[in-house]
Amino acid sequence: MPICGNTDNSNNHVPYFKSLKELDDWKPEGSGSGFNGILKYTPRQPIANPAGKGKLLVLFVYLHIRRLRLPALKVCHDYKMRYLRIVGAEYSGRCHGLTSVSFSHHRITVPPTGWISAAHRQGVKILGTLIFEGGGEEDCLRLLVGKMPSSRTGQVDTPTSSHTLPVSPHYATVLADLAKERGFDGYLLNFECPLKGGVEQTRALAAWITLLQSELLRKVGPHGTTLWYDSVVFTGQLAWQNRLNSLNLPFFLSSSGLFSNYAWGRDYPSLTAQYFLSLDPSLIGQAPESQPYLYPKTLQDIYMGVDVWGRGSHGGGGLGCYRAISHIAPESLGLSVALFGQAWTWETEQDKPGWTWDKWWEYERTLWAGPISGTVDVPEAPRREGEPECPHGPFLPLSSFFPRLSPPDPFNLPFHSTFCPGVGQSWLVEGIRVFESRNGWTDVDKQCSVGDMVWPRPILSWEDEREDVLPEALSALCMDDAWNGGSSLSLSLSFPASEEETAAYRSVWIPIQSLTVTHQRLYEAQIIYKLQGGESHEFDAEFALALKTVSGDNEPDVRSTSSTELHGGWSKLKIEFTFTGTDTFSIVAIGLIVAVVTENPDRPLNLSLLIGQLNVHPRPPDTHREHDTLVLWADFATHVSPSPLLSGSLTWEVATTFPRVSTINIKSPEDPIAAWNLQPTISWFPSFVYFNVYAQPYTDEWNVGPVADAVWIGTSGINGEGKSFNVLQENLPFTLTPSKKVRFYIQGLTDQGDVLPWNRCAFVDVSL
Repeated sequence: MPICGNTDNSNNHVPYFKSLKELDDWKPEGSGSGFNGILKYTPRQPIANPAGKGKLLVLFVYLHIRRLRLPALKVCHDYKMRYLRIVGAEYSGRCHGLTSVSFSHHRITVPPTGWISAAHRQGVKILGTLIFEGGGEEDCLRLLVGKMPSSRTGQVDTPTSSHTLPVSPHYATVLADLAKERGFDGYLLNFECPLKGGVEQTRALAAWITLLQSELLRKVGPHGTTLWYDSVVFTGQLAWQNRLNSLNLPFFLSSSGLFSNYAWGRDYPSLTAQYFLSLDPSLIGQAPESQPYLYPKTLQDIYMGVDVWGRGSHGGGGLGCYRAISHIAPESLGLSVALFGQAWTWETEQDKPGWTWDKWWEYERTLWAGPISGTVDVPEAPRREGEPECPHGPFLPLSSFFPRLSPPDPFNLPFHSTFCPGVGQSWLVEGIRVFESRNGWTDVDKQCSVGDMVWPRPILSWEDEREDVLPEALSALCMDDAWNGGSSLSLSLSFPASEEETAAYRSVWIPIQSLTVTHQRLYEAQIIYKLQGGESHEFDAEFALALKTVSGDNEPDVRSTSSTELHGGWSKLKIEFTFTGTDTFSIVAIGLIVAVVTENPDRPLNLSLLIGQLNVHPRPPDTHREHDTLVLWADFATHVSPSPLLSGSLTWEVATTFPRVSTINIKSPEDPIAAWNLQPTISWFPSFVYFNVYAQPYTDEWNVGPVADAVWIGTSGINGEGKSFNVLQENLPFTLTPSKKVRFYIQGLTDQGDVLPWNRCAFVDVSL
């Protein structure tokens, strides 16, 4: 999304490799890696009794395009790349065990850094792809025997016994290194070319997969994943089975799971489950005597393919995907679902007159979360020749098949949302519009949860015991106004007229986001909101930030509350809370209590508000909160270029400061106290979501205007660069003449939702 984009095309930052030979030229940068801006994977709290609960895997086609150099816009991703922000945000909170896959037709696809951070922000794993298609047979062999030497070499003596194809760990090691350095979590293995070595080659391949799996577990972590796509069978033939059976079993046993093709008949899911349950428990690592190197398998590790485009998929795809998923039965049979082609919701409609992002959002929301009201008409599903009729019930949204699973505990990964789906038409900093685009922008790195409890519409409840009709509530994304970022959450309440004596005061609870919180820990939460339309003369409204357990028991202990008026009509509510129950954790909803007071309850009332930001994070003791964060310095390095235009990289560093120690109470070497307040050894140093970058030309050789006149030019985050930004003069929003100077400012947004004040920010001056 920055208008001054990245120009780094080094091999360490490429989005894909066309061959294994290209991969041989890649070297890990180790501790010097520039990928310090990518969020690490933090798992979500697993659901209770996960046995028999299928998971969801989504495949995203990644068509890498060069970022366009336009005066006021950098298009970072194509339309297909927009779909991670949907499944990785509000719907990931609803889908148990979500994993996403970045897919292209290059040999090795590396997920874009923005996708990785967006997925990890929600506790979602993201995989790259290793693919071999027509013409890839030579590389299939190279994968097994490893990197070829450049010198004359050979075995010392001829082996006395017959040996099969050798298996080298070389590429398993390099691929695991690549995943570790670039921050993603494993690979989809897609072998769609015949293996002419037959059983000898496929046996070696199955063994090689275990090497890759082992390296991923060791280097990436216990969540490291390899998924085998249903393609080649043990004979070496390319023969899609559309299910698990003895032909693809060896590859399933060697990897983390099976990703089946989508052209299966309605009885294939049950046949797959029956076949799996017939396997010897020791073979799938489920018996006491199972060998420790076996990767345990369950029905959940079998992902039955469903194509949203409907290409041979049962139920016809599109809004009919629920028909196929009802046979997979994630909540009963326990198989998992693999979705192909979620871009269907955009690409089937994008060329129709009047198509807008708002209409797309409504279409996308219907597929995943259901309609706001009424029923959904789904076209009849085509049937294969000879296939019997398969009756299905009415439409069901995809998220209804999976248990809700909240983002990671905010104590481990602070929760931050500006309700941004990764696209927008403008950019705002603390309610001030600093950038606007006629064409809009896309930056998946800026995607946040848009509230997993308000779609397709909020579900309200009274705060007190009353029998009045609840107000009607509607939710929408607002891209016209925001606090930070490009959008906010719009909530509209319509209170019906009431003749009840108590209707002069009505108070409702609006849950917005589900969270997992650990008991006995102290948290801080804040919400920034704005009442739309200003103050009403018909009623007064009061707002309170609150949490409630989903089960309705063990309510939080709220330690303190505060309210702050901000500029532009925005307000901030803050609370500190903890749970004191005996359980380990609770699933809670955080949201707003809205109270309306009116002298005329016999008239309908309409109330609209924007939610601009929601944050939840640990509340450390005061002794750990005394530090102040700042951007310590900024620097600029000019790129070597024959062009006279300015081209270079901004870098910066952050730091903290502490108040001066005024009194030290140590009077003896035996005093059992520390000289000053100590910081914990982990997780106290401030973390940043992104940095805003501004530019300002000098008015003459010596003078530059006030910082308020600086022009926003973009944000950090491209290529996982947390503290750097590439500058191209042609993309600056003003003209620089020779000998002219420009000042760049760096301003951070912390993961607690605070924008650093200018007196804690840094600048650097650059001469052309």
